[in-house]
Amino acid sequence: MENQEKNDDKQEFKGRNLEDVISLAEHVLKIPRTQFNYEIVAEKTKLFGIKTKEIVIRAWPKAVIDSEPATRFLDELLEKCPLDLKYHTKKNRDILFIIFEGRDKSLLTQKDGALLLAFQHILNKVSPQKVQTDCDFFRKRKERELKDYVQHVARRVRESGRKEMLDPMNPYERRLVHITVNQIPGIATESIGEGFLKKVKLYPSKGRPKQKSYS
Repeated sequence: MENQEKNDDKQEFKGRNLEDVISLAEHVLKIPRTQFNYEIVAEKTKLFGIKTKEIVIRAWPKAVIDSEPATRFLDELLEKCPLDLKYHTKKNRDILFIIFEGRDKSLLTQKDGALLLAFQHILNKVSPQKVQTDCDFFRKRKERELKDYVQHVARRVRESGRKEMLDPMNPYERRLVHITVNQIPGIATESIGEGFLKKVKLYPSKGRPKQKSYS
């Protein structure tokens, strides 16, 4: 159900670019941008000897804050967080994608995306649907790197005839490994271990590779 809007509380804000105007609206309305709607009223160019640009928006609070538990929790967390982080969402079937942005977004992808994955882990604890987080196409780059690495190891296993064990991976990474190897004839995979992080074994197989569980 779509959020209802308090159209009678609209206020106008002006600035030199859209980001500045939205930040001003956040300051005046005293709520994050995720909790208000806005529309661009005008984009003006002033000529008084110096060419300047002015953007005018009209903003108003949402009457009903997003009822999705993950975004509601994230809004409250980011209000208390010392980092300058913002986000937008997308939905695809049963997955809620949360894409981070903001001045401190680079911190999310440091140390192999440790903080980004921490956000994802916490949000999946409070959300009834699966949540995936991303920032600056980090996930897409990591997927490409992992696929290239797995294909390299699979070729090595096929040439040597010996099994190889990959480092511990989370469920998402393991699923990507199984799918990638399943497309390579003569190689099979198996998850080894217990808990959230497990190793994946690549080994030679006769005939068609066995379909393995993605757990």
